[in-house]
Amino acid sequence: MPLFGKKDSGKKPKTKDTKELNKQMSIDEKYNLHGLLGTGAFSEVRLAESKDTPGDHFAVKIIDKKALKGKEESLENEIRVLRRFSANHFDGNSPNGTRLTHPNIVQLLETYEDKAKVYLVMELVTGGELFDRIVEKGSYTEKDASHLIRQILEAVDYMHEQGVVHRDLKPENLLYYSPDDDSKIMISDFGLSKMEDSGIMATACGTPGYVAPEVLAQKPYGKAVDVWSIGVISYILLCGYPPFYDENDANLFAQILKGEFEFDSPYWDEISESAKHFIKNLMCVTVEKRYTCKQALAHPWISGNEASSKNIHGTVSEQLKKNFAKSRWKQAYYAATVIRQMQRMALSSNSSASAPTLNISTDNGNGKICVKSEAEATAPIQPAAAAAPLSASSTSSVNESAQPLSPHNDINNHQRISPNCSFSGQAN
Repeated sequence: MPLFGKKDSGKKPKTKDTKELNKQMSIDEKYNLHGLLGTGAFSEVRLAESKDTPGDHFAVKIIDKKALKGKEESLENEIRVLRRFSANHFDGNSPNGTRLTHPNIVQLLETYEDKAKVYLVMELVTGGELFDRIVEKGSYTEKDASHLIRQILEAVDYMHEQGVVHRDLKPENLLYYSPDDDSKIMISDFGLSKMEDSGIMATACGTPGYVAPEVLAQKPYGKAVDVWSIGVISYILLCGYPPFYDENDANLFAQILKGEFEFDSPYWDEISESAKHFIKNLMCVTVEKRYTCKQALAHPWISGNEASSKNIHGTVSEQLKKNFAKSRWKQAYYAATVIRQMQRMALSSNSSASAPTLNISTDNGNGKICVKSEAEATAPIQPAAAAAPLSASSTSSVNESAQPLSPHNDINNHQRISPNCSFSGQAN
């Protein structure tokens, strides 16, 4: 079905982000670029090692300027948002300046530019995706889910305080910082994010299944859309399947617009009433009644002792594997393993010429990277039954093949809505 061509109103600010890229110094002067971590329509991501501090590794997204021609505004927007959370960005309104970085947001560290390419130096995130870790765990409880959601809420609350709306929160954009058991969770992919001071938001963008009702209704919206998405993620973390599903996009959107979801038996029989109350207040159709991040953080399921300690791993992991597991899971884990191996190798600064190319992607392009740009979303929106590929939230396309799943079939929940059904990086 055709999707929304409506654009946001409001004057777009002029930016100098692309002009502020480092043109004075070549990236090769500061980093050795090593193995290929992933590829996209307009870019590739490589492992980089600092020449100043050998052994320190980063992810460098290399964007082809020629391929991006005509879509520069999307890149400018992503850089503008990422710089907002950079350790080098300070709030000039504070007497001493306030560092705006957050420990649960993947950071843009440096930017470079030459005649042909733009280089984004990012934190290297090696712990894999959220659902992968849950499936791999031997034990998993409501308390674990509550801890995860608390980290996400704190990061998003911080984003909201800085005037940024993410607009595409979903499990694929939640990555573990490291393979450690106690690793923190990181929010990534700011390709659809927008700063509130850049104009009214009304563009229908996001990912079906996670997008808020007011977005589908083409109404002006704000920070509350992120809270709705966190509600959907919370629901999935406690049962392993999405709250909204239908093979027909129109029916799926109708469910979301009405806020129609159930706590199905037997999957929710052992889940606490506090958890259900928490989710209902996040997935509230009436925006004015929906929790803010701060209200959600104050809920006893997050801040108190109402999250159950009962092990729900068996049920949740089974449903996650049925509804979300794709071949990319093992590929992502393999990618992280290779990165750790390279770190242990303590690559010398003069080894870049002979360093092997680690082409981790497969036929489905499932190599894991920690930096993703909406500028890579080129495929038009397809009906769910057509098993359309993912957009820029993966390194390249992943086929979502239709197959009978129980109790839900997650065919279309991860296909990103893009304005004008083409380049979603143009969202406002």
